[in-house]
Amino acid sequence: MRITIILFFVGLSSWGFSQELNCRVIVNAQQVQTTERGIFQDMETEFAQFLNNTKWTNDIFDEEEVINCNLLININEQPSIGVFEATVQVLSSRPVYGTNYESVLLNFADRDWTFEFVQSQPLRFNENVFTSNITSLLAFYAYIIIGMDYDSFSELGGEPYYEKAWNIVNNAQQSGFNGWQQFNSIRNRYWLVENLRNPQLEGIRNALYAYHRTGLDIMADQKDEAEGNILSALSEVQRANRARPRSILTITFMDAKSNELTQLFGETSLAKRRQAYNLLNSIDPSRSDDYRVLIE
Repeated sequence: MRITIILFFVGLSSWGFSQELNCRVIVNAQQVQTTERGIFQDMETEFAQFLNNTKWTNDIFDEEEVINCNLLININEQPSIGVFEATVQVLSSRPVYGTNYESVLLNFADRDWTFEFVQSQPLRFNENVFTSNITSLLAFYAYIIIGMDYDSFSELGGEPYYEKAWNIVNNAQQSGFNGWQQFNSIRNRYWLVENLRNPQLEGIRNALYAYHRTGLDIMADQKDEAEGNILSALSEVQRANRARPRSILTITFMDAKSNELTQLFGETSLAKRRQAYNLLNSIDPSRSDDYRVLIE
């Protein structure tokens, strides 16, 4: 597979392995005017430790099974001492069998991060009650990342973790923080996990499995079959998109896969390139110009 490896995952192995996640946290606070810059380094360290040292499942993970992920946090403002407003890009990847390539599973932009952080104060999380917005935010994405990883290895395998993420959403309803309610936005945490639990959009979760397990994982040895299975997976996404046009789950799927798909089908037969173009253009017309390379 001649696909450029996504650079933001390079170097993750240096962070070591612990529990299910190998998550790198990067905090960009250039917009914040403060002399106390050390707090942002502490955020990186403590958020990463919380994600990587918490046991999120009952399963035992071997070193090669640990999920690589990144949280890229941009602090936009510090309205008061210990309170921060930010946006975050959540990224996770999955290894492709028999290669050193990692395929992006999740690429999600969350614009509603307001949280409190005090240096040296332990980050505590209880999945049954809302304790703080920062631990709820981090735990929510831990479960989403794990759920999508499980979906890619077994059909609908991520269900238990989406239920845990949904529980976090419900617990946060009265917190007063944005991003947890259905009325704030159609592109927030509420709708991401709602879509993952919605039967109308189950085809996208089925596509995650078919795309990776019966597509990328066999590409090196069975290229023609793998390409056919990936096209079938895209047909599932297309059907789901027709049922719920431009859902956040469809957008998230294409944000993760658009570049990879363009490269995957760039060197196949003209018939498959046309089929891929028609599917991609139907699902994701905003990138029509990018996909046109497949038929030129």
